[in-house]
Amino acid sequence: MNCSRKHTLITGASSGIGRATALRLAAGGQHVYAGVRTAADGQQLARSAAGGELTPLILDVTDARHIAAAAAAVNGHAAGLDGLVNNAGIGMACPAELLPLDTFRRQLEVNVTGQLAVTQAFLPMLRRAHGRIVVISTIGVRFTPPFAGPLDATKAALAALADALRQELAPWRVKVVIIEPASINSSAAGKVTRDASAALAAARPQDRILYEDAFGKMLAVMQRREDSGSPPDVAATTIIRALTATRPRHVYLAGKYSRRLALLSLLPSPLLDAARRRVFGLPVPGSLAS
Repeated sequence: MNCSRKHTLITGASSGIGRATALRLAAGGQHVYAGVRTAADGQQLARSAAGGELTPLILDVTDARHIAAAAAAVNGHAAGLDGLVNNAGIGMACPAELLPLDTFRRQLEVNVTGQLAVTQAFLPMLRRAHGRIVVISTIGVRFTPPFAGPLDATKAALAALADALRQELAPWRVKVVIIEPASINSSAAGKVTRDASAALAAARPQDRILYEDAFGKMLAVMQRREDSGSPPDVAATTIIRALTATRPRHVYLAGKYSRRLALLSLLPSPLLDAARRRVFGLPVPGSLAS
């Protein structure tokens, strides 16, 4: 309880943006609590943080027991929590018509309900330290491409919660900041592509044929953009700015194409739809009607 370091908890720290942020914060002198799914992930992360103070915590954000244990561990060490980075999440791209509802419910549970559960558990500690909450959304909430509805719907819900929390927690000087990454080169994009391909393959042949050409083109474009995207460190730098700025913005963009897509999202809907069709090589309206 006498530790003089700042303390930050990061969910989803096993890889990608969460891992990069955890390592940078630890190297900068903070005591980082890194939420991971397995002990092996935690051990590997701790080894990579040589010289920094990093404590892995087994934390599935959908498991109330994990959340309670993580809160007890942090509360037993620190007087308060300076930062909470709600980064854990899963992605799914799929034609909405073919999306298995159980898959969508799972995505909502992880990306929205789980984030709220973690936030609720750590708010007493954040309030004591006048801490800060950083929520990882996506540029897709502005530029929703076709077939990304499942992911972007959950991130839009998460962003709405963050907007409400920012106002509700302001009296206690707890700030809430949203990060909207665009193209980030991490393992997440490859997993989304694999899961999306599996979902399409599981559909009935008569349903699959409706979308497989357009969906395949969209996945190819997405994979190319993510492969050429910014490294996770770019997003980590933005997250650290959101955690440490004296007067943080409400929303930060991060990663390659983020500003371009944010500007495109300001177009009127007909023009924006035309731009998305061109980017993803989609059929024009009415072209498949019989």
